[in-house]
Amino acid sequence: MDDNVKVAEREATLEEMRGVDDNLRLPAVPDQVSYPIVTDTPEARTQTPAVGQRASRPDGRLHGLGQTKYIDDMYFPGMIHAKIKRSGISKARIKSIDVSEAEKMPGVMATLTGKEIPVNSFGPSYQDQPVIADDMVFHAGDAVAAVAAVTEQLALDALEKIKIEYEPLDPVYDPIEAMKESAPQVHEGGSNVYATKVIQKGDVEQGFKDAYRIYENTFSTQMVEHVPMEPHASIADWDGNGRVTLHSSLGRITLGRADISRTLDIPINRVRIIATVVGGNFGGKNEITTEPILALLSKKTGRPVKGIYTREDEFISSTTRHPFVMDYKTGVDKDGKIVARKVRLVCDGGAYCSWSETTLGKACILSAGPYNIDNLYVEAFAVYTNKTMTGAMRGFGAPQVCFAYESHMDDIALDLGIDPLEIRMRNAFHEGSASPTGQVLQSVVVKDSLEKAADRFGWEEWSK
Repeated sequence: MDDNVKVAEREATLEEMRGVDDNLRLPAVPDQVSYPIVTDTPEARTQTPAVGQRASRPDGRLHGLGQTKYIDDMYFPGMIHAKIKRSGISKARIKSIDVSEAEKMPGVMATLTGKEIPVNSFGPSYQDQPVIADDMVFHAGDAVAAVAAVTEQLALDALEKIKIEYEPLDPVYDPIEAMKESAPQVHEGGSNVYATKVIQKGDVEQGFKDAYRIYENTFSTQMVEHVPMEPHASIADWDGNGRVTLHSSLGRITLGRADISRTLDIPINRVRIIATVVGGNFGGKNEITTEPILALLSKKTGRPVKGIYTREDEFISSTTRHPFVMDYKTGVDKDGKIVARKVRLVCDGGAYCSWSETTLGKACILSAGPYNIDNLYVEAFAVYTNKTMTGAMRGFGAPQVCFAYESHMDDIALDLGIDPLEIRMRNAFHEGSASPTGQVLQSVVVKDSLEKAADRFGWEEWSK
């Protein structure tokens, strides 16, 4: 085709496009829609008490409009991105770390290793967790180095250039095996059992002698990841006056501020944390993770540094719900009334303590269930293993033991031929009952709740 013809056709097409009605054209970027700042509130809502009224979520409107700003939506001038290298090995001694190849990459602004952390330990109960492992790694999710670069992808690429030489050591994964004297020690120089709790009430051995029947079962629960929609995320900015400001999804600001101050070895009044909207916590964001790392990378580069966990980071490095192994032994009379119960709890704390001691205590107190038991003995142990550490998660040990004692009650009811609801009614707490620790209970509604629940879903008809 002749070039002049091509030009003529193109000009005709352009002229035709220019003739299109302007009202039919859509802008490349739609005009921003404005929304009323103040929402309408029915007059009746302002004149009645809050109890019994519908309450609006203060963050619901922004969520619904897609205007909520999380850490990943935030940007500061000159901001760079950090990523963390994980050990990938359950237990080993670090022989050497070489970050030179990563530092040579264009766009890499800084690297960080455990030797550069001023005080390389933290934890809500015991300071047994390193910010970045320096001499030893205790589980596959341990941080061993960090990189700050101009983009996230470049930071991830730089991690691959870091060379680490390990001396593998024998790990232990089973908490029952870890309790044995012959088991490898997770942390050298100490027992794998780092917390114990005991509750004793009455004479449990005499109770078993008086029992009509005795039942024994072992129950276990698994490790559970929180899986928040927003992973752990923070931005750190270390200014010229030696103060660090962190925007963070951290759930416990006061505790976190103290830990950050300690690990950075600076006064607490030089640490400022600005809490951001949290895209899911459930207990998993109750302690610091990358905040000290980001702060030191910001100090080294003079820039704000953003760090966001990958989903893999969440699974192998953040805290999880504690797995439990639970042994139950219960003696009952002919009517299914509990006359004695003995419980042994083993809590798998993973590589570090975190909130295990608190969780163990709550599980120990709740392990007998909401039942009147005159003769009770409970012993509980928190144990180190070379696995992802466990920590705070909704319930703090209650879901694990609830699964065990209620399953146990069902087994007993089935064997005795007693209705599962009835055996609970015969044993349930009532007004003035004493808890396993001797607390006299008030406003007890266990039986009322059971009766109402059974009535609501037709237990009598369903259980025939």
